[in-house]
Amino acid sequence: MQNYKELKVWDKAHQLTLKVYKMTTRFPKDELYSLTNQLRRCVSAIPANIAEGCGKNSQKDLGNFLNIALGSANETEYFLLLSRDLGYLPNKEHLTLNDNINEIKAMLISLIHKVRSTT
Repeated sequence: MQNYKELKVWDKAHQLTLKVYKMTTRFPKDELYSLTNQLRRCVSAIPANIAEGCGKNSQKDLGNFLNIALGSANETEYFLLLSRDLGYLPNKEHLTLNDNINEIKAMLISLIHKVRSTT
């Protein structure tokens, strides 16, 4: 069992979640129960799954939850792209958020390899 708050990847994912929640307040109101909701759910699932995995008793379980977080990161990356292509997210802001999500994905992949090599 590990304190998730000590993981840099959790902190970066949490900070990205805060940015996305703030950014999506500018989305059209008719997107509230579709794209806004989907994007918020998948981005918040990243740090949530990291936290849940850290609360498990085995490295195998932690690895599985980190893998789920990675899937949510890929989903987030797509919804950010869709938001840009629909004109809800300016290109410059998309580039910054896309860099953030790709950094998180790389960190998750590295951590997954580390965790799985110890099981």
